[in-house]
Amino acid sequence: MLSSLIAPALARRGIHYGWVMVALTFLVAVSSAGALGILGALLLPLQGETGWDTASISGALALRLLLYGLMAPFAAALLQRYGLRYTVAVALALVVLGCVASMGMTQLWQLWLCWGVMAGLGTGMTALVLGATVAGRWFVRRRGLVLGLLTAANATGQLAFLPLAAWLAQNDGWRVAMIPGLAACVLAGVLMLLFGHDHPAELGLAAYGDTAAPAAAPPRPPAGNPVRTAFATLAEASGSRVFWILFATFMICGLSTNGLVQTHFIPLCGDFGMAPVEAASVLALMGAFDFIGTIASGWLSDRYDNRKLLFWYYGLRGLSLLALPSSTFSLYGLSLFAVFYGLDWIATVPPTVRLAGQAFGRDRAPLVFGWVFTAHQLGAAIAAAGAGLSRDALASYLPAFYIAGAACLLAALLALGAGSKQRDAAIKGAA
Repeated sequence: MLSSLIAPALARRGIHYGWVMVALTFLVAVSSAGALGILGALLLPLQGETGWDTASISGALALRLLLYGLMAPFAAALLQRYGLRYTVAVALALVVLGCVASMGMTQLWQLWLCWGVMAGLGTGMTALVLGATVAGRWFVRRRGLVLGLLTAANATGQLAFLPLAAWLAQNDGWRVAMIPGLAACVLAGVLMLLFGHDHPAELGLAAYGDTAAPAAAPPRPPAGNPVRTAFATLAEASGSRVFWILFATFMICGLSTNGLVQTHFIPLCGDFGMAPVEAASVLALMGAFDFIGTIASGWLSDRYDNRKLLFWYYGLRGLSLLALPSSTFSLYGLSLFAVFYGLDWIATVPPTVRLAGQAFGRDRAPLVFGWVFTAHQLGAAIAAAGAGLSRDALASYLPAFYIAGAACLLAALLALGAGSKQRDAAIKGAA
């Protein structure tokens, strides 16, 4: 393969091939997140063409989000069993086929199949567990920084494609708007097939920062059914206190981010007289600062006690959510909130993955994190539905935001009980 020629050439220049894997995974995450993120921007054009009601289209998008989360632990098992290249290729093929097939749909069930099932399964297979797997296999030093980069790629994908998709949908139709994201998915899949590798040992390398001699051969993939492997890992991890702490705190993470703010922030601002375009601009600002905050969080997780980082992340997020209803809901005031809250949006991911790795080992950490990520999406679903119920029953979103803020303060306290000082000290010494 070309990589067998590239790896030695890079090594002579002091560049580890692990950084090539980071670049490939970043491209996969950006392209799949872009394909996931733009569908919401196509809701109104699709509705105008087909006449389908908002609830039906939103239901397909909700199914996509649910499968995106539920697929995570099984994606980790598939990555272990069949390898990065083929799992990523199949995942991106599902995304591309689902979106291409949707261009000719005429029935509502076809929307649920294409945008719900196929897009949900495909993007779920390339969710955060892919980045966790690459970081765990290819890096000993700088693992937290790599996790931050690959986690931030999800936000980058939505930012990169959403403005272009909205403009194309307005001028050329929703079908044309999907083409840039699909082209990026095809490119990412081809490059991963050409240059991707499962383990450093396949190229005669040790992981970046590993002082041990390179393994003679990569570890053999686990035998057996990947679904059974995922559930076996859950059964084993469920006996650990650390697992349930990470599960509970990450559920609160989902409840306080994409389930609540991403879903209901614009309607909340509308209740206080803010125009949708201005509210959307505030959300975009959050996304930009999320990219900075998540990379910084990865850097910090290499150097400091990950439990204390989570304590501060959840605590500050909780205080910001509790303070938001008291805002004047001006563009200036909410821009300050967007900067503060955006820096903390998914900064919790690198420390959570690091704690999972410390508690369950490098090989099992992606599988365990897959189940923890499922909790994130369950929390997001609860918040999305609960905030809507609050708005209908009480004519206000404010109770949902107060509850989410209080839950974050609880998560801050819970996070202190995860991991051990000895493990954090060992990781810090390796950074």
